[in-house]
Amino acid sequence: MHLVFTKGAGKHDRMAVVRAGVPQAAIGCPKQGIIPHDMVHYAVEVTLHARGFIARVAAGEEAVFQMVPEAQSDGVERLVEVLQADGWSGWTGAPQDLLDLYHVTCEARGCPPLAIGIGDVEAVRGRVLELTARWASTPVGASLALPFPDA
Repeated sequence: MHLVFTKGAGKHDRMAVVRAGVPQAAIGCPKQGIIPHDMVHYAVEVTLHARGFIARVAAGEEAVFQMVPEAQSDGVERLVEVLQADGWSGWTGAPQDLLDLYHVTCEARGCPPLAIGIGDVEAVRGRVLELTARWASTPVGASLALPFPDA
């Protein structure tokens, strides 16, 4: 499976889920000043080998805005939120602070956190920053295709 992110000219980008070269689903991604939300998911899920939104879609679930709650997937979503907040702040948060915020966020939302440490946060941020550079060099109307392991 591949995720194909296409940079839009307006308020949205697009993500297409492509299997065997055939688009299966397309999702609008509201622009947020950093890489698309689902690209942050990609970074978290690929780097940590965690089951979140994209892994669930790869396993056959429908790509919808709100999925049925699932412990690991919910933990991934909380980490994506923390990383987005870090991005909106210029990627300046200390890894320990991000990890602490992640645990507070999980506790507040009543979901178990992923078993991650500072090294994991640094690895995911590194992947996000690499994707940020690639996305920044992608012109409007062009696409960035990212492979995702099949479930």
